[in-house]
Amino acid sequence: MSLLITFLGILVLIVLISFVRLHTFLAFLAVSIGVGLALGLKPLAIVDAIQKGIGSTLGSITAIIALGAMLGKLVAQSGAAQRIAVAIMNVVGTRHARWAFMVTGFIVGLPLFYSVGFMLLAPLVITVAYRYKLPALYIGIPMLASLSVTQGYLPPHPAPLAILKQFNASMGLTLFYGILVSIPAILVSGALFGATLKRYTTLPNPAFIAPDLSDEQMPSTGVSFLTVLFPILLIGLSALISPFLPVDSLSQQVLLFFGEPIVSMFCAVVLAMFTLGRWRGKSIAEVTTLLGDAVKDVALLFLIFGGAGALKQVLTDGGVNQSVADLMHGSSLHPYVLAWGMAALIRVSVGSSTVSGITTAGFMAPLLTVSGVEPNLMVLSIGAGSMMFSHVNDTGFWLFREYFNVSMVDTLKTWSVMETLVSISGLLGVLVVDWFIR
Repeated sequence: MSLLITFLGILVLIVLISFVRLHTFLAFLAVSIGVGLALGLKPLAIVDAIQKGIGSTLGSITAIIALGAMLGKLVAQSGAAQRIAVAIMNVVGTRHARWAFMVTGFIVGLPLFYSVGFMLLAPLVITVAYRYKLPALYIGIPMLASLSVTQGYLPPHPAPLAILKQFNASMGLTLFYGILVSIPAILVSGALFGATLKRYTTLPNPAFIAPDLSDEQMPSTGVSFLTVLFPILLIGLSALISPFLPVDSLSQQVLLFFGEPIVSMFCAVVLAMFTLGRWRGKSIAEVTTLLGDAVKDVALLFLIFGGAGALKQVLTDGGVNQSVADLMHGSSLHPYVLAWGMAALIRVSVGSSTVSGITTAGFMAPLLTVSGVEPNLMVLSIGAGSMMFSHVNDTGFWLFREYFNVSMVDTLKTWSVMETLVSISGLLGVLVVDWFIR
């Protein structure tokens, strides 16, 4: 019954936003209240769930999105994005732009959280699309597929890392198998599917388009790349060096501190204020105005994300994830397929890949001891399932829609299909690797 309520609630949400044209945040609140009542939650419990959902969602992403928008604004307005775009195009040419962004997305996605990688790379995609008259989705989807795969499959991203620890799996083997599975998944969901999207020619959000600048007005190529990649360097150094330092030593703590996404993004914004602002002749007041404008550009996203978080928490408190797990428990399916299916259903119902992955891991852990399946591959099968069909209850859906400026229907046809292919390709990859190693 709870799954039917969830399905009807999501259907009502789509109707309210797409056809009634109700503000997205109000639509989320209305559906959250209605679904909560239908699931049997007490009115005050619904209010608590909404507040908790908004707080937990915004608490984890607000600073990163705001800092990412600030960095993206400075990168775009200073001409750094144009300089990087020109450098990339000079190397690969316009014919291979989407391949370049696909590889870049994978490299950037390894150390960075999805939202950080998106905020760094989306302005570059948009800039290239405008400069070279290319469909933004055609070159953007391969990059987003790479980011999604790394987030869903590979530690040290939160959900894969938590599942890995729960299963006592090997970090090295999980990463090795994960990369093997990731490559075909990215090729299918990014390269092949992305090649079908040339017909989507809607211009992306103009807020992230920089004015044309002369060569003298732009920062150098080295400064441009350094500023954009600075948070990746900090996080990468932390991930590579900190494990070899004495535990809880000052040097390890300092490295881990600067490796935190919020800290690394803050440092990158401070660096950009000088390399792309003050050193380019702008006053502090002008730089501050740009930073304020950047936050205005993404302010609406915070309300949308908060609304999605509210609905997610109502569904979780209403026991939807537990209902899905109970439905799948005791199934005769292959353990990898069972884990993938459970994670996929929870993901579609609740909207959070992290909740989906961790909930599924709790149910699959006892099965590991009796089934004899490879725990490293089980981590990947759950991770793949947790990426299934992102839609209106997922913050990534709205981030994509706002940046690339596409309709709700087209977002479902592009972003949601891409995420579905990421999920299905991941499961098939796990089954193929399992067949080879047995």
